[in-house]
Amino acid sequence: MTQQYADRPRPKVKKPRHKKNPPHNNTPADLGPVAEGNAFAALGIAPRLVQRLARDGITEPFPIQAATIPDALAGSDVLGRGRTGSGKTLGFGLPVLMRLAGGHTESRRPRGLVLVPTRELAMQVHDALEPLAHVMNVRVKLVAGGLPYPKQIDALRRGVDLVIATPGRLIDLCQQRAADLGAVEVTVLDEADHMCDMGFLPDVRTLLDMTPAGGQRLLFSATLDGDVDTIVRDYLKDPVTHSTDEAQAAVTTMEHHLLVIEPNHKQSLTAELASRDGRTLVFVRTKLGADRVAGQLRDRGVMAAALHGGLTQGARNRTLGQFKDGSVPVLVATDVAARGIHVDDVGLVVQADPAADHKDYLHRAGRTARAGDEGAVVTLVLPHQRRGMIRLAESAGVDVAPVRARPGDQLVTRLTGGAKPSGHAVKLPVPRRPDRGFKGGGKSGGYKGRRGGGRPHRRFEHDRHTSHRP
Repeated sequence: MTQQYADRPRPKVKKPRHKKNPPHNNTPADLGPVAEGNAFAALGIAPRLVQRLARDGITEPFPIQAATIPDALAGSDVLGRGRTGSGKTLGFGLPVLMRLAGGHTESRRPRGLVLVPTRELAMQVHDALEPLAHVMNVRVKLVAGGLPYPKQIDALRRGVDLVIATPGRLIDLCQQRAADLGAVEVTVLDEADHMCDMGFLPDVRTLLDMTPAGGQRLLFSATLDGDVDTIVRDYLKDPVTHSTDEAQAAVTTMEHHLLVIEPNHKQSLTAELASRDGRTLVFVRTKLGADRVAGQLRDRGVMAAALHGGLTQGARNRTLGQFKDGSVPVLVATDVAARGIHVDDVGLVVQADPAADHKDYLHRAGRTARAGDEGAVVTLVLPHQRRGMIRLAESAGVDVAPVRARPGDQLVTRLTGGAKPSGHAVKLPVPRRPDRGFKGGGKSGGYKGRRGGGRPHRRFEHDRHTSHRP
């Protein structure tokens, strides 16, 4: 009897499941032919990637992509400078996916790493690269604070080729021995200047020290001064430098306006500017200011929501989702919270509070006029701020003369398409799904409430640097 069962073939229980949900060798077969003269193909990008890009209508690389991709494919360290929205994600993403394709990844030891400053940016980089990784059979995992530990730990245990991570959470997982960076072949630092500005330089150095010294490193940043220059000097070897934008506002599709206003007119003018068709982003200095201005806009009939570090991750995700789908066309944000906003079709940026310096001005302005689209940046300037704002604009490379403005002026309509709001208060849309957070218990995947100790869950990526939270 024993021999009889030993000779019988093993039952094929898992095959139907594989047919329904194939494991890792499910490359789409019918992506279509590569068109003759495709510029990505000319750069040396793999046909599968070229076909997948073409399916989304992407056939011509942006300048930063055309400049950096050949050197990245050749294995050189690359230093790329370009403003937000210039196409840096594909500039590093395509060469990284090609390098990782076909290799073997061990448990907990990823071979590729992309470091970004915020959860929101990490999510957007992941969403941009995941469909491309799929056609190359490259496994990608998002590792960021505010998201459940178990899924990240389990994915790393099973083996992930490319990790897209925020610094704090990745260090946490390395300290738990859930991740080991000793096999990383290529490391990308995206938005390196923002990571340094947010206080992540020590964490970045710690993580880079965990990767092999001989690995390829690609650094992308809007500016290359200060702490960024230190990283370049200490961790990149003979990098090939490409700069597609000066560190000034040289975008020809972007208009800049300085409106000198009286303090008692600020609320009315902000509402008139924001009461327009299309997406509008309003910048303020503080979290309380974001909540206050968003509430004032809604009271005047303008659908607006606030985005800042005081919100739960679920609330931040919902707010960004509503901004992207247009149900909330106006977003009121602090500088640090807005670093993760990479949304196309933002036609207007309103600086209700002027930027602290020219770098912040350029960061704010970079939210509009992305990828060749048109956009406008309007700064509301109180009389005592006039001289300082003129100097700041000059440092940012903006040639603009301040003009006086009052509520009801046709200037507002002419410049931005804004109009007097209805004056009838509006309420934010009801969320489709309740925010259960990650407090643990049941199916939430958190750690709070676990008996026998357990690691407390971090709600914010910035908990490691609370002084830098907006």
